Amino acid sequence: MAETVKKATTKKAAAKPAAKKVAAEAPVVKAAKAPAAKAPAKKAAPKKVTETKASVSDHEIARLAHKYWQERGGFHGGHFEDWTRAEKALRG
Repeated sequence: MAETVKKATTKKAAAKPAAKKVAAEAPVVKAAKAPAAKAPAKKAAPKKVTETKASVSDHEIARLAHKYWQERGGFHGGHFEDWTRAEKALRG
């Protein structure tokens, strides 16, 4: 029996020379993009600040909250309540 050998052709092999030939015939020129016009920057709305009767620092609130903590016996927990209680006492 005689075997026939078929020559394998692939699509990639056939497409490569054609692609090179096309690229050589028609060079690709990229056009420069025009700079986009920038929109005017929006101004941020001013933050609303609630003013208090007297300016109270966080340090003063912390000292009063610590005093409340000591009055409770120095137990853990309840620090948020101590802070808000001191803040209300000093600011409100």
